[in-house]
Amino acid sequence: MSASSRPRFLERLSTMLSRAPEDREALIEVLRSAYERNLMDAESLSMIEGVLQVSETQVRDVMIPRSQMNVINVDQAPPEFIPFVIESAHSRFPVVEAGKDNVIGILLAKDLLRYYAGEEEFNVRDMLRPAVFVPESKRLNVLLKEFRNSRNHMAIVVDEYGGVAGLVTIEDVLEQIVGEIEDEYDFADVQENVVPDRAGRFRVKATTDIVDFNEAFGTSFDDEDFDTIGGLVVNGFGRVPKRGEKIDIDGVHFEILRADSRRLHTILVDKPKAVPEAQA
Repeated sequence: MSASSRPRFLERLSTMLSRAPEDREALIEVLRSAYERNLMDAESLSMIEGVLQVSETQVRDVMIPRSQMNVINVDQAPPEFIPFVIESAHSRFPVVEAGKDNVIGILLAKDLLRYYAGEEEFNVRDMLRPAVFVPESKRLNVLLKEFRNSRNHMAIVVDEYGGVAGLVTIEDVLEQIVGEIEDEYDFADVQENVVPDRAGRFRVKATTDIVDFNEAFGTSFDDEDFDTIGGLVVNGFGRVPKRGEKIDIDGVHFEILRADSRRLHTILVDKPKAVPEAQA
């Protein structure tokens, strides 16, 4: 930045800050105005919006549902569950006894090194770390503080009746801050699954049914193997892709806008160009 442009920059910043926002929505407007005036980059805006949202988001909004939890049964011998541990590639696993509603502890994958080291008395139950239980309604900012103070990285989420509803990790919370948070602004709460952006492309929720996607874009993706467009894209990558990764499937360009370590949330799609009909 040149010396001549500094006074103008400071004047604009001072003018913006002099109008103190009266509520959260007004604060976001000030931040977005700063971004539009090139006073901050998109990544900074995204992270600030994420911090603001964390204080209003509940655990139930980001948890891994019970049906998708990867658990280990305490009655299994290491040779039985180790292939599952390797395939899933997680660092921590809830250990259950007689069903998912009875989580008795957390097994760290690194503790399995003792088994490979040849410990004769290796016992899964003895390796367990205490499980932390939190209610679905807990705010993420409170949970993050508890994670930091206790040095835990995983908590089991319980519903109002004490049953296991899912699990949440510190990575799930942090991704709400450092992930593509601005993609959900005025998008997660709308009814439409396909929303155009200013650049002429479309933001698409990963949970959009393939049938609805085909109708919106004039495509003909098969929904026999996958119900949602997110499932189709994950299959195309052969794994859960990260934010910013791109792929072309049958002439349609997909870019990942928001994803975490387990699932896709939002995809950016270029509308396919019309294919000219073959002349007779």
